[in-house]
Amino acid sequence: MTTPSPTPVPHTAAPARGDGNGIALLVIASCQLMVVLDATIVNIALPHIQRSLHFSTTGLAWVVSAYTLAFGGLLLLGGRTGDILGRRRVFVTGVLVFVVASLLGGLAQNAPQLLAARALQGAGGAVASPTALALISTTFREGPERNRAFGVFAAVSATGGAIGLLAGGVIVEWLDWRWVFFVNVPIGLLIVLAAPRRIRESARHPGHFDIAGALTSTLGMVLLVYAFIRAAQDGWRDGGTLASFVSAAVVLTVFVLVETRSRQPITPLHMLADRNRSGTYGMMLSLAAAMFGMFFFLTLFVQNVLGFSPLRAGLSFLPVSAVIATGAGLASRLLPRFGPKPFMVTGALLATAGLSWLTGADVHATYGGDILGPMILFGFGMGLQFVSLTLMALSRVPPYESGAASGLLNTSQQLGGSLGLSVLVTVFGVAAAHETARLTPEFLARATPPQRLFHERTGQLPPPWGDQVLAAGTSAAFVLAAVFTGVAALIALLVIQVRPSDIARLKGTAGRPGVR
Repeated sequence: MTTPSPTPVPHTAAPARGDGNGIALLVIASCQLMVVLDATIVNIALPHIQRSLHFSTTGLAWVVSAYTLAFGGLLLLGGRTGDILGRRRVFVTGVLVFVVASLLGGLAQNAPQLLAARALQGAGGAVASPTALALISTTFREGPERNRAFGVFAAVSATGGAIGLLAGGVIVEWLDWRWVFFVNVPIGLLIVLAAPRRIRESARHPGHFDIAGALTSTLGMVLLVYAFIRAAQDGWRDGGTLASFVSAAVVLTVFVLVETRSRQPITPLHMLADRNRSGTYGMMLSLAAAMFGMFFFLTLFVQNVLGFSPLRAGLSFLPVSAVIATGAGLASRLLPRFGPKPFMVTGALLATAGLSWLTGADVHATYGGDILGPMILFGFGMGLQFVSLTLMALSRVPPYESGAASGLLNTSQQLGGSLGLSVLVTVFGVAAAHETARLTPEFLARATPPQRLFHERTGQLPPPWGDQVLAAGTSAAFVLAAVFTGVAALIALLVIQVRPSDIARLKGTAGRPGVR
C-alpha cells in the first residue's frame, strides 16, 4: 500500500550557516562514529566484563546483542520520529539518551544492569542514527557534494567498528573496562551543544507513530535472537528453544500484518518494491552478519589464543580501519564513472575471500601469517561496498520518506549484525561442544589439580585445551560468515540493476535532456 505524500509543515529553521558546510558534516559524522563505535568498543573489554560480572561465553554475546537489538528494532521508529517532529530536535534527543545510558553502563554492578544500559544505549542510537543520515540527504545538494558527504558518512560507519576495537584496547589497557562507556559522555555532550548551532532544522511532516509496528518488530527480533542463543546453550530440542522460535514467528507475522494495514507504517513496505533498494537491504543484512561476527570472534581469538593484551589486540585491528577508509574513498571517487554495481560485487567477493582464509586459523596461527591478510581483504571489500549501499538505499526516495529509508538501511545493518551474531554463536557453540567432548579424555588424563578445579567451577576446559576449543568454534563460525558474504555477492550480481539516471544523479546531471 502506497503511503500518501503528506504536506510539509513549515518550521522556523536555524540559520543556514550549517547548511552544507564541513562543521555540520563533522557533527553528523561524529554522532554516527559514536553510535557505530559503541557496537565494537565493548568487544575488546568482553573478557574483562566476563570476569567482572560473571557472564558465560555464549551469554556474553548479549552484551553486544542487547545494544544491536534495541538499536535495530527501534531504528524505523527513530527515522519516522525525525520526519514528523523535526530531525535536528530528534537527533539531539537521541544523543542525550545515549549519553545517559553510557553513564549507567559504566556504573553497572551486575549483568542485568549492564544489559539494561546497553539496551537503552541502543534506543538512543536508534533515534540519533537515522536522523543523522537523513540530515545529510536534506543538508547537502544532490550530486558530487552529497556523494562526498555520503562517502564520509559511509567511511565512518564502516571504520567505526575497527576504531572502536582500537579505542577499546587503549582504554582497557590504561584505565578500566568501565571507561569504554564513560568515554561517550563528553563526546555526546559536545555533539548536543554543537548541533543547534551548526545544523538547520528540517521541515516537519504530519503523521502518526506506528507504535504497534515498533513494538512487534523489536519483540519479534529479540525472541528470534534469544532462540538462537538458547539453542547454543541448551540445544535445538530444548522446549524453551522451540517455544522461542515459535513465539518469534508469531510476533513477526503480526508485525507484517500490522504494517500492511497501517496508513503510515513504521516500515513502508512499498519501498521494498524497488529491486535495487530491497537488494541493498538484503546485502546489508548479510554483510553486517559477517562483519559483527568477525569482530566478535577475532577479538576473543587474538586475546585468548594468541595471548594479545587489550592494547595490542586493539592495535591489531588498526589496518582494518585504514583499508576500509581507503576502499570507501576509492568507491566515492569512482562511483560517478562506473556506478555502484561493480563495487558491490567486487567488495562482497573480497570479503568472502578474507573470511574463507580465516577459517584456517588454529592454535598455531600467527597474526602476520593467518590474521592480518584476511582482515585486509575483508576490510577493503567492505569499504568498497558501504558508499554504494548507502547511495542505492536512498536513491529516488522523496524527502518526506528519507528518514524511513535511512532507518531501513540502518535496521538492516543492526538487525543483520545482531541476528547474524546469534546464529554464528550457535554454530560456535555446537562446534565448541564437539571439540570439548573430543578433548575431555585427554584433559582428565593430564590435568593438574588447579586445572581440574577450574573445570569443575566453570564447566569449561582451561588452556591449552580451552584454546583448541575456542579455535575450533571460531573456525566453524567463519565458515558460515563466508556464506553470508557469498549471498551478498549473489544479490549484487543478480538483483542490482543500475540505470543511466542513477549514474546521472551521482554526477549531479539528473533532469537534463536525454537522461532517464
